[in-house]
Amino acid sequence: MKFIFLGTGTSQGIPLIGCKCPVCASADERDKRLRSSLLVESDTTKVCIDAGPDFRQQMLREKVDRLDAIVFTHEHMDHTAGLDEIRAINFIQGKAVKIYASTRVQTRLREQYSYIFNNADYPGVPRLEMVTIGEEAFTIGDITLLPIHLMHADMPVLGFRIQDLTYITDANQIAAQEKEKIKGSRYLVLNALRKEKHHSHFSLSEAIQLSDELEAEQTLFTHISHQMGKYSDNNRLLPEGKNLAFDGLKLNLR
Repeated sequence: MKFIFLGTGTSQGIPLIGCKCPVCASADERDKRLRSSLLVESDTTKVCIDAGPDFRQQMLREKVDRLDAIVFTHEHMDHTAGLDEIRAINFIQGKAVKIYASTRVQTRLREQYSYIFNNADYPGVPRLEMVTIGEEAFTIGDITLLPIHLMHADMPVLGFRIQDLTYITDANQIAAQEKEKIKGSRYLVLNALRKEKHHSHFSLSEAIQLSDELEAEQTLFTHISHQMGKYSDNNRLLPEGKNLAFDGLKLNLR
């Protein structure tokens, strides 16, 4: 199983036009963070977790020639604003793309993209097939995802365990029973917005503490804002087994 970090940033973390802060001015490609998303690949299946405003750019960069499904963690636009771009995938594959989401997220997508759902027969409208994520694990092709129920301030969001990797973005609370689903993961991907405390995201110190509690062999921090600072300044200070993720990072799990 291959995991490709399509993006590791936030709406507060992408390069800004005209900005001369150390992160925007950095020549280090690891500081060029697009909106957070993960591509999961097996020998037969490709699944994207979240599709934000940078979705098209991310697909082109990784030369993705097909996609079996998009799985949404929650409805915020920095995770859903790329949905219109599936029309190119429709054209290449000649069929609808499956969209996996909770019922609440589906309701919001129908509001955000009313032109898709209200004009399904109009030529060129993105073709998609909605699939509801429930409590149980579900399988797309040969990739099985176990939903992890989290809180993003007062908003329920989803993380996912896929074999030995657990992916968590946009969260700041995890109930005890959900932590049990995560324990035993070799890799933990966890949001760490900045060093200072935040009302809806884990800070870096909170993410480190949670990583220690969950005892993952390797932890990669994602959903990183500019307020974190430069990759090189921060990654070298992290404890052993913990690193900042970066766009284009690839993991191969056997």
